[in-house]
Amino acid sequence: MRSRLALVLTSLLVLSAAWPVPSAASLRTPSWSWPLSPRPAVVRAFAKPAQKWKAGHRGIDLDCAKAQEIRAPAPGTVSHSGRVVDRGVITITTEDGFRTSFEPVVDQLPRGTHVTAGTVIARRDPELKHEGCASCLHWGVREGEEYINPLSLVGALRPSVLLPRSRDPAPGGRAWSGSVAPARPTL
Repeated sequence: MRSRLALVLTSLLVLSAAWPVPSAASLRTPSWSWPLSPRPAVVRAFAKPAQKWKAGHRGIDLDCAKAQEIRAPAPGTVSHSGRVVDRGVITITTEDGFRTSFEPVVDQLPRGTHVTAGTVIARRDPELKHEGCASCLHWGVREGEEYINPLSLVGALRPSVLLPRSRDPAPGGRAWSGSVAPARPTL
């Protein structure tokens, strides 16, 4: 009996250790604003690598006009302003503990500058391409040492809502067949 209990408890412990834990960002109510106005299209999505050292896309690429103003998505302090390899990069350490970076940029605010959400922090470098895109802006966010999807902080990632498939007739006498979704529930 004790060995069976020990086996069950050990199994639960192993399973709980392997279960993915959501990041703090996914548990928060999104409160950041978009760094570009009007709200841009996402040209290339976030692709978290399987391991830290493997290939992935550690941010998103936004459709951006050449020389377009880039605004702080949240209040914080400019913690990096300069060149990385061949491009201008600006990083803000936000008041809620994230580091958000943009590239390629010019006319960045200097390191140490305190910014509020919406403050112009730089302009998109009109001369450089980003990974083959003539005017994309790369936006990355780190929580600690882990890259997270910036869309989770601006409310662009909505949780899935699974609706039961009803066998009972819906109002109006028809059962939902699954081909047309019922009205979205209010949360």
